[in-house]
Amino acid sequence: MEPPASVEVGVETLDVAIVQMKPRKGAYRENVRALRRVFSQLAHSPAPQLIVLPEAALTGYFLEGAVYDLALSTERIAADIAAEWQAEAGNDPVDLAIGFYENFEGTFYNSALYMSISNGAPSIVHTHRKMFLPTYGVFDEERFLSRGRRLSVFETRWGRMAMLICEDAWHAIMPTIAAIKGARVFIVPSAAPGRGVEGEEELESITRWRALLTGAALEHGVYVLYAGLAGFEGGKGMTGNSAIIDPFGRIVVQAPPLGECVLRAKVDLREIDLARACLPLLGDLGAVLPDLLLDDELPLPRAGADPASY
Repeated sequence: MEPPASVEVGVETLDVAIVQMKPRKGAYRENVRALRRVFSQLAHSPAPQLIVLPEAALTGYFLEGAVYDLALSTERIAADIAAEWQAEAGNDPVDLAIGFYENFEGTFYNSALYMSISNGAPSIVHTHRKMFLPTYGVFDEERFLSRGRRLSVFETRWGRMAMLICEDAWHAIMPTIAAIKGARVFIVPSAAPGRGVEGEEELESITRWRALLTGAALEHGVYVLYAGLAGFEGGKGMTGNSAIIDPFGRIVVQAPPLGECVLRAKVDLREIDLARACLPLLGDLGAVLPDLLLDDELPLPRAGADPASY
């Protein structure tokens, strides 16, 4: 079988590190320095090919109006991270995905950046802007941020990937569209506060996240790389619980809740094609989706209408 066109010939595995961080709220420079300590560990162990960090990894999540002071350009984030990596790893190459608050020409987003670092220089591959901004309960994102307008996939050395930021992943249409567009790996940076208690004293939010992510991996035959923020902000505990899930919906490795840690795994990309051959749901979806989208009974947005009224 010929490899997909988007994958380098002979590239069958991807060495991933997920960094479950506990940033100090609002302390960007301090959190960047803490990232260097993580890079020092990773650069000599040997270095991973891809590092994934959580949503709002360098500022903390619950910023409210302070987001306008702490949001940075994609170029600034990329340059700062590349400098820290080069200080520890020299010119060793690495790809990295991270969630951050973005200031794009005076418009503010909850974004995720995918970048490549080679010879110490950063190259911005893709920026995803969170489309679903929770503004209920403890969440207040849409008061301070603009939402993204498009879910795109992007090319890497290991095939096409997509990024879904936290609530993006809770809406089944998002992983569906990403998979239909060709994504073979979903990167999910998240900042999820713990809520409720399930049986055996597990937080309800952890149980629901596990079901959500394993279901998306199984349905679409993809790897899911979930990076959860940890620590406490204003009395709210972030659940961490980072994980790597294979295309059969099995958890490869999972972090404990709350604390900082680094997850490492070498994933076999051939498992994607095997999973899709064993359970060809994605092919069925591709055949049926055009009819679903052309359904004239679907509600269409009306100018000035409240989406809740559709």
